[in-house]
Amino acid sequence: MTPIDPRDRSLILTGVLLALFLGALDQTIVSTALPRIAEDLGGLERYAWVATSYLLASTCFVPIYGRLADLVSRRTIELWAIGLFLTGSALCGMAGEFGALPLIGDGMNQLILFRAIQGAGGAGLFAMAFIVIADLYPPAERGRYQGFVGAVFGISSILGPLLGGLLTDHAGGVIPGVEGWRWVFYVNLPFGALALWFIVTRMPPLEPRETGRLDPVAAGLLLAGLLPLFLGLQLDRTRFPWIPGVGIAGTTATPGEGWATLALLSTSALLLLLFTRRTLASDEPILDLSLFRVPVFRIGVLCTFLFGASFLSILFFLPLFMVQVVGVSATAAGVSIMPLSLGVVAGSVTAGQMASRLGRYRGLMLLGGSALLVGTILLAAMDAEVSRWEITLYMILCGVGLGPSFPLFTLAVQNGVEVRRVGQATGAVQFFRQLGGTVGTAVMGTVLAAGVAGATLVEGTPVGTIDPELREAFADSITTIYALTAGVVVLALLATLRIPDLALRKTLDRG
Repeated sequence: MTPIDPRDRSLILTGVLLALFLGALDQTIVSTALPRIAEDLGGLERYAWVATSYLLASTCFVPIYGRLADLVSRRTIELWAIGLFLTGSALCGMAGEFGALPLIGDGMNQLILFRAIQGAGGAGLFAMAFIVIADLYPPAERGRYQGFVGAVFGISSILGPLLGGLLTDHAGGVIPGVEGWRWVFYVNLPFGALALWFIVTRMPPLEPRETGRLDPVAAGLLLAGLLPLFLGLQLDRTRFPWIPGVGIAGTTATPGEGWATLALLSTSALLLLLFTRRTLASDEPILDLSLFRVPVFRIGVLCTFLFGASFLSILFFLPLFMVQVVGVSATAAGVSIMPLSLGVVAGSVTAGQMASRLGRYRGLMLLGGSALLVGTILLAAMDAEVSRWEITLYMILCGVGLGPSFPLFTLAVQNGVEVRRVGQATGAVQFFRQLGGTVGTAVMGTVLAAGVAGATLVEGTPVGTIDPELREAFADSITTIYALTAGVVVLALLATLRIPDLALRKTLDRG
C-alpha cells in the first residue's frame, strides 16, 4: 500500500468520523421528533416502526458491507454508503409531501421505507469507520483513533434528542411551509456533503487485498433470515408472547397472535440455517465461518454481543424508571442518561489511548467490565428514594465501564486475524454488538411487561401523580432488569478472561 501523508490521514479520519456521526445521530435524533411526525402524517399505530426500520436495516447490512470491504475499494464503498444515507435522508424529509404514493401508501409508510434506506446507508458508515481506520493506522497506534469512534457514539447520543427537539420546535420558520420535524432529516445533507468532500479529495482508493465477488444468494438469505428475527424480537409481548397461548403473567393470549412470535422465530431459524449451509459450501462467503476457529475472533464477538445487550438495557430502561418511579418529567428523564454518554466518551477515548501506549488490551477490558459490573449492581439496588446525584454517579460509572468495549474488542479482533479478512471480521464485531442490543432489549422488555401486567391503576388517582401500585411494579421490574444485566456483565467478564492478550502489531501488514 502506498504510504499516506499524515495530514491526509487526519483529513480522511475527519471525513469518516463525520459520516459516522451522521449515522449515529440518526439513531437518536428522530426520537424527540416522532410525536410531531405521527401527528402530522397520521398512523400513530406505526409509530415505533419509524425507529425499528432504521435499526433493522442498519444492523442487517453491516456484515454485507464487511464482506464488500474485502473485495472493493474502501473509498468506493464509503462514497456509496454516504450517498445512500443522504438519499434516504432527503426522501425522509419529503415523506408525505406529495400525498399517498403508488404501492407505498401514505406519508407514514413512506417514512418507514425511507428510514430503511437511510439505515442501509448507515450500516456502511458504522462498518467502514473501523475498517478505514484499520487501513490508516497499525494496531499499535489504532486504539487511540478507534477510541474516537466510541466518543462519536457517545456525543451523538447526547446531542441527538436535544437537536431533534430544537429542530422540531423551532426550525419550522426557516422555509415557509416546511415543518420543523423535516429538518431533522434535511440537516444531514450539508454535513454529509462535507464528509463527501473529505473522502473524494483526500481519501486514496485503499484497494482490497483479495479479489472475488459478493454471493447474492447468501446475502439474500442473510437479510431474509434476520428480518423475521428482528420482527419477532420487537413485537409487543403483551399481545405476542414467547409461548403461544400464554400471555404475560400467565394471562391468555389471543390464539392467532399467540403464534406470531414462534412463527417468525422459526422462519428466521430456517433461513439462517440455509444461509449457513450456503456459506459453508461457498468459496466466497459473506462471513467466512472459519473465522470462528480464531480464538480472539470467537471470544471477541461473544463479548461484544454481551456488552451490546448491557449497554442498551441500561440506556433504554433508565428514563422509564425516572418517569414512572422517581416521578420526573420526560425532559429530566432524558437528561438523566447524559452522564452515561459522557462516561462512554471518556472511557472509550482513555482506553484507546492506554491500549496504544501499553501495547495490550485485556487488562483494560477487564477494568472497564469491572466498573460496569459495580454500576449495574448499584442500579439494581435503586428504589424510589434514590437521588439524582446517585443516579448520575451510577450512570458515569456504567459509561466509563462500557467505553472500553467500543474500541478494544474491535482492535483485538483486527489485530488477531489475517489482514485480508479484516473487513469481514470488523463487520462481524459491529453486527454482533447491535444484535446483542436488540436481543437484550427484547428479553428485558419481556421481563418488564411481565412485571407490570398485574398492576392496575387505582380509581381516583389524581392526574399528574404516580399510582402507588404501578410505581412499585415498575420499580421491582426495572431493578430486576438491572440485576439480570449485572449477570450478563459477569458472563462478559468471564469470557474476556479467555480472550488472547496478543501484542499489538506495529505494522499495517501482518507479521
